[in-house]
Amino acid sequence: MIKFFRHIRQRLLSEGKTGKYLKYAIGEIILVVIGILIALQINNWNQVTKDDKILREYLGKIKSHTQEDMRMLDSLTKYRKNIGNLCKKARTAILDKKEEENLLLLMGCGSAFMEFHFKPNTGGYEALKNSNYFGKINNTDLDSLLIRYHRLVDDISQNEESYNGYLKGQENYLSTQFDKSLVLATAFLPPDSLSLRATSQSEYFEDFKEYTSSASYRNVINLAAFQFDWMIDLYSQLDEVGENVIKEIDSYDN
Repeated sequence: MIKFFRHIRQRLLSEGKTGKYLKYAIGEIILVVIGILIALQINNWNQVTKDDKILREYLGKIKSHTQEDMRMLDSLTKYRKNIGNLCKKARTAILDKKEEENLLLLMGCGSAFMEFHFKPNTGGYEALKNSNYFGKINNTDLDSLLIRYHRLVDDISQNEESYNGYLKGQENYLSTQFDKSLVLATAFLPPDSLSLRATSQSEYFEDFKEYTSSASYRNVINLAAFQFDWMIDLYSQLDEVGENVIKEIDSYDN
């Protein structure tokens, strides 16, 4: 092709057609410029397509991780609701001074000493933030949702840390005040096995009564009755924002 254009230029010069040569040269320059612009446009389009594909991969990971988080939130919500409801009933029994007839209910509230930890998968979001593609969602609805999502994650983490820290303190104190042999045996050994032991059932219940009447035990029950509702509300807020994050990512894909 280059030889072809060169041949035309040489022929025009040899024939002394300077005017036509200049017009031809200008036309050739215009063609070259157009060719360069087309090449740049194609290159830009290829780069945009490449960037868009990589961004979609990041968003796909965030969507997958958010779905994992929501499944975990669902399980934690169910556990907290069950334990919270037990603690509310136990609190009512305490206020009504009906602890003895609700001793088993009070013992069931020992599950309030369980530590709950919501551990979200933030890998996809952190990877996007540390990449060159984060700016592509900056100041968008998705950006605002992700910021709110991770603020709620921080709030949940702080509340769980505070509650679990309090539990440890109360549990450590109880361990210094009570021999929990009978309590633990009832919790982990089958009833038919316990019936073969020398310890009578009345002794187990007497131990339960003393243990559940302690201030530390009741403090945890009362705190759980309030705290679990607050945590469930935070879980619900996070779940709602998570749903919107997924919808926004889906709309971006579409």
